[in-house]
Amino acid sequence: MLLLYLGDKVVKKIIKGCIVILCMVIIFSFSMDNSSESTRKSEGVILEVTSFLGFDLTSQQQQHIVELFFVPVRKAAHFFIYFVLGITLISFLREFSIPIRKLILLSIFLAFLYACSDEVHQLFVAGRSGQVSDVLLDTIGASVGVGLYYLLFRKKLKEIDLSLIHISEPTRRS
Repeated sequence: MLLLYLGDKVVKKIIKGCIVILCMVIIFSFSMDNSSESTRKSEGVILEVTSFLGFDLTSQQQQHIVELFFVPVRKAAHFFIYFVLGITLISFLREFSIPIRKLILLSIFLAFLYACSDEVHQLFVAGRSGQVSDVLLDTIGASVGVGLYYLLFRKKLKEIDLSLIHISEPTRRS
């Protein structure tokens, strides 16, 4: 009942804001894993994919596959989760009628700040370290997500941008 009272636009902002927060909580929860738990999860993903693809590997072959794909899988995870964060951020911030250029830059900047805080957080987790390269990769992932969102919704975003120009123009008196 409260949601009906708030109105569609407010409800949309709340839902999109909650999705951004959920994405950030997921990132934070992965960052809380100590090094052995994080390694176990990465290895598990690699082994599940090989099993899904139908490979019947010996344990020596499994170890070789894990060693081969360990770093790429971890880096892909960084890229992907921040790709999603970038999309959720721009979608949320779009609800505030921010001009396109500022919307894109703010979305990327907020993702960058969160990536920095995530890497600092990892400095306090047993066996983990903060990596500048991960911040860069995270920011690239978010930028690609923001860019894709812009490409998919550019017509709608330009309409919003034009409406902002009309709102901000002073009325002329004759």
